[in-house]
Amino acid sequence: MSSQKQEIVRRIAAPDIRARKGGEPIVCLTAYDAPTAALLDDHCDLLLVGDSVGMVVHGMPNTVGVTLEMMILHGQAVMRGSKRAMVVIDMPFGSYEGGKEQAYENCARVMKETGAQGVKLESGPTVAETIAYLVQRGIPVMGHVGLRPQAVLTDGAFKAKGRTDEERLRVMSEAEATADAGAFAVVIEGVAEGLAADITRAIDKPTIGIGASAACDGQILVTPDMLGLFDWTPKFVRRYADLRSEIGRAVAAYADDVKARRFPAEVETYFSKKPVSP
Repeated sequence: MSSQKQEIVRRIAAPDIRARKGGEPIVCLTAYDAPTAALLDDHCDLLLVGDSVGMVVHGMPNTVGVTLEMMILHGQAVMRGSKRAMVVIDMPFGSYEGGKEQAYENCARVMKETGAQGVKLESGPTVAETIAYLVQRGIPVMGHVGLRPQAVLTDGAFKAKGRTDEERLRVMSEAEATADAGAFAVVIEGVAEGLAADITRAIDKPTIGIGASAACDGQILVTPDMLGLFDWTPKFVRRYADLRSEIGRAVAAYADDVKARRFPAEVETYFSKKPVSP
């Protein structure tokens, strides 16, 4: 056993995020694998293992087909790659809507098998009661209101929310119910700036915006979107890199070198050891 004392890094947890309400903005990004999590860890307060993994990693048309097993597998990878950021895992479609007991069983499984610090539920009209049930039993929950990707088959498309008075009142009501139920933070997706600002003022928990303006207490983006891995990105995404082009150039250069027999060169090749002279 090493005599050197290993440095212990305390992870950010739900109370730390909750305490940031109205303070320094909370930095969040999605992560789906260990290498990416390691790169993001020093810069993010919270890493979300989003069910967006179905679309950006597995090529699915939406998030509805994502399974609990997929979320656990990717959650385990992100936990291995990160050290300090809070890790929250999306509960996939069908894993919590069937009732409080079903939700608890599945959330507890995710927490046990990944070691994550919380889960996220999309806060539809019936979910607040489930959130309260989970929180009372020791599971930190992040809510999600506004545009809810898991409702895409009901909505028909990924549409911004809160554009009518009726819809605005519904989103506000769901946000307030989510916060009152004990969620430590609430993601607001795809709503107008005015509604995001009103929700942020109305609830006592931090709001994390994605397509919801700078009025929120923090921000989150899908990491492959902000790194420029796709041809198209939503209006609310700012591209901080163009990795699609960079990767394309690197792969093209590799292919050229292989075809011209420039790779592998001598420096990348193993040779037999020379016999030792007597």
